[in-house]
Amino acid sequence: MSTSSAAEPAPVRGDQPLTLAVLRRLVGNTWARLPGTTLVVLSTDPEGNGFSPFSTYAHARYAPEPEADDLRGEVYPLESELARDAELRSLFPQVPDSAVAALVLYPLG
Repeated sequence: MSTSSAAEPAPVRGDQPLTLAVLRRLVGNTWARLPGTTLVVLSTDPEGNGFSPFSTYAHARYAPEPEADDLRGEVYPLESELARDAELRSLFPQVPDSAVAALVLYPLG
């Protein structure tokens, strides 16, 4: 039996990437009873050495750095954005083949 309350969701077992499907489930079920004024805060690193409120998001592509065990990487524009914007194409002349669609979350500070 879980002892978690609406303000304290059940812990995730082990560190793992969060997919949009899991985020939808958390927002729709696990966190649905939280007040709408609940602040969303992002950690600046896995150890929790700093925190900042969630500010904005972007639809983009993410490519992990091979030497970083896929835990860190770079964000690239969508193909449709590159097709429309010559200046953006000059800033990102090559996108790695490993880039996948991503919902990128940005902290406020």
